[in-house]
Amino acid sequence: MSGPLGWLLEAQVHVAGSPVLVREIVGNAFGLASALLGLRRLVWAWPVGMVGNALLLTVFLGGAFATPQAHDLYGQAGRQVFFFAVSVYGWWRWTRNRRAGSGGDDAAVAPRWATRRERLGLLLAAGAGTAAAYPVLAALGSWGPLPDAWILTGSLLATYGMARGWVEFWLVWIAVDAVGVPLLLRGGFYPSAAMYLVYGALCVWGFVSWWRTSRAARPAPATLSPTYSEVVA
Repeated sequence: MSGPLGWLLEAQVHVAGSPVLVREIVGNAFGLASALLGLRRLVWAWPVGMVGNALLLTVFLGGAFATPQAHDLYGQAGRQVFFFAVSVYGWWRWTRNRRAGSGGDDAAVAPRWATRRERLGLLLAAGAGTAAAYPVLAALGSWGPLPDAWILTGSLLATYGMARGWVEFWLVWIAVDAVGVPLLLRGGFYPSAAMYLVYGALCVWGFVSWWRTSRAARPAPATLSPTYSEVVA
């Protein structure tokens, strides 16, 4: 393949003597931009992230796309596909919210804490999703199937939580990053591992930002009007 697209798919740089795909760097840059836009609650977070998903899909299918690592992280690759699908939902939901003006200013969503029922659903989905994904990824020959299963499941739950405007989605991302960094370092995906570290710091910032916004949006407690006897006393 020739032209700019061919260059993007084939170009490599060397970092500390190890080959690194340019598309891995570019894909993670789009992912970081998406996270920053998400922190600001802007609709553009979704389409920007989808570009990064498409690029990183080719990175984590090392056997199919002849990457320098030659490792197939099917969970990481699969999550890019699911990210893309969930991002369509998030893009639609935030666009609808933006038009309705429910987020305030230019924001597309008003952050809120998940309800007890929603949190319970997240926990159950996290356990069931990881348990279901593990044997599938192991059978496919994924490199590191157990952490890969959690990364896949947690990433989907975090993305869904972001679309719904739940403050907790940042905490799920932190849990994903904590597992993802060691896995990616062992696999030689150094730009992605470095970006996960950046994501982790960004998630802490995002969590505090959304938490403060949710508190500011909370209605002030009503004050009781003084009774007649209190006024004349």
